[in-house]
Amino acid sequence: MEQTQSQEAFRDQLRAFTQQHRAGHWRGSFAEFVEQVLPRAPVQLARSSHQYIWDMLRWSGKEGDDGKLRCSLFADELFGIDDALARVADYFKAAAAGSEVGRRLLLLLGPPSGGKSTLVIRLKRGLEEYSYTDAGALYGIAGCPVRESPLHLVPHTLRAGFRDSYGVDVVGELCPYCRMRLEHELGGDFLRMPVERIFISEAGRSAIGTYAPHDPNTADVADLVGSVDLSRVAEYGDEGDPRAWSWSGTVYAASRGLLEMIEILKVKREFLYLLLTLTQEKNVKVARFPLIYLDETILAHTNLAEFRKFLQESENEGLLDRMVIVQVPYTLSYREEARIYRKLILSAPAFRDVHLDPHVLHAAAVFAVLSRLHEGEERDTDLARRVRIHAGEDVDGMHHNEALRVRNKERSPDEGLSGVSPRFVINGLSHAIIQSAGKSISTMDLLLALKDAIDSDARIESSRKRRWIDYLVLTRKEFYNRWVKEDVHKALFVSFEQEVSDLLDKYLDEVEAMLDNRQVKDPITSEERRPDERFLRAVEEKIHISDSGKQSFRQEVVRKAMSAYKRGERFGLGSHAQLRDALQQYLFEQRRDVLRLVSSSKRPDDEVRAKISAVEQRLVDEYGYDGHCAREALSYVTTLLAQE
Repeated sequence: MEQTQSQEAFRDQLRAFTQQHRAGHWRGSFAEFVEQVLPRAPVQLARSSHQYIWDMLRWSGKEGDDGKLRCSLFADELFGIDDALARVADYFKAAAAGSEVGRRLLLLLGPPSGGKSTLVIRLKRGLEEYSYTDAGALYGIAGCPVRESPLHLVPHTLRAGFRDSYGVDVVGELCPYCRMRLEHELGGDFLRMPVERIFISEAGRSAIGTYAPHDPNTADVADLVGSVDLSRVAEYGDEGDPRAWSWSGTVYAASRGLLEMIEILKVKREFLYLLLTLTQEKNVKVARFPLIYLDETILAHTNLAEFRKFLQESENEGLLDRMVIVQVPYTLSYREEARIYRKLILSAPAFRDVHLDPHVLHAAAVFAVLSRLHEGEERDTDLARRVRIHAGEDVDGMHHNEALRVRNKERSPDEGLSGVSPRFVINGLSHAIIQSAGKSISTMDLLLALKDAIDSDARIESSRKRRWIDYLVLTRKEFYNRWVKEDVHKALFVSFEQEVSDLLDKYLDEVEAMLDNRQVKDPITSEERRPDERFLRAVEEKIHISDSGKQSFRQEVVRKAMSAYKRGERFGLGSHAQLRDALQQYLFEQRRDVLRLVSSSKRPDDEVRAKISAVEQRLVDEYGYDGHCAREALSYVTTLLAQE
């Protein structure tokens, strides 16, 4: 029944999509285009490729209060690289405004598996979808090998009048192919030239071109600009006839849209000069033809190793000056990194039914982030603090401005440009899943799988192997131990939230009485007594509040409680993170006997078994474990307690 409803819902989505993206096909003469189409949106029809892409980005997102564009185009695909996405958006915004930025090649620079290719793919998919909307309607000369704008048909002597009439400038020249058609087939009557609506399609080589370099020694520039088609020379009798030219080059496929250059710095220098001239002048020079005007955005990407090699050659300075370079580093937020893993796992149908305990992906992400941080002389605890800061967590003793400097990488701007890639982690996780007979993976299973992956990888030098294995140990000690203990803490209490809430009220009552120097009425005996200093210190010591610092801590708690009261709010567990942690740990200490039963009872009786079973079930029902992972967690936490 559920599956049937899901299928029907999807069919509804398909119908809604076709309604929303139903494109109006149009075909007619240039005269009909000027009369029927042009008056409706002259500015839209005169857009450059940069302006078109910028409009597509705005169509797919919205600007926030800070002026930054948030694109849904990237929302479910790219995680933790918001700064890089913002810089890419800024490039298109500036280029669309007509600045010199539009005469620069956009180069994405970053480590392998960092999201560069995905970013470009999402842009291409966005352009394809946008071209089917009314706002993204594109028109080109029918039969033109570069799908050029029909506005190129407007003679230069009439372009000033066109600007006065429609408020836009016509930029560009007819391609040699269309110029010959105009002269030989239409007798110069450009009003009869056929025009049609065009749609962007990478598969159809329409306004999207992709070039991947092969052997630099055999690569031919004809792959980009085409060559003479010898089979047609005999038909037309002249190699200089545009009809005898093969217009299959990648730059022609990308005309009016986007040209993606993969690993651009591996190509020959003549390729680079051709591309940069195209970016700078919007022209391509082919033998026997005049300059061919092409309007397209060139977006290239490369890795750091190739870029550093490129930098070492002084003759490349001029080329670098004509590029806008945007770094696309690995994310340093383990929460965002975990989202990458989840996306990759869900994309593999065989892995969707495998249960992962709630900390598997976060633990893997912490390990990856540790490997990407600047390698200094810091202690393990300092590295752990930086990981938490990059994840947006509050860290005790860390001033807000200092945390901001860490997040902005002011001291270590190269952080995130090296280290463990998401692909390496996913390979390790995949191995753990395949080896799992029960289709259930615990965090310890993952950490062991990653250790095995490091040990068996011949590409990693021994010193780096030792360092990465140290990071696995640090992940377990500083992160997983805390996470799993918190889960088990909570699972131990049948009414955890209420118990902690009661403890909070008790702590506040005792603190207020202590600060006011008054007696407390015992709720059971109704006798007056002094505030329970032993209880207060037992709670505060859980978060390392010293005896000398207890007074200021208590005053801060009361101050926050009073502020909440004045605002008409309840001072609850979420009002003070430190105090909440202290109360949780205090309450856990009162329930440790249940955990001790797990290890001490070789043959537990029914009562003990019931207690253990209740804890396991609560882990399953409320904290994302399955039976296997819950038993593993209980056993692991019991071992930790035995070591304390």
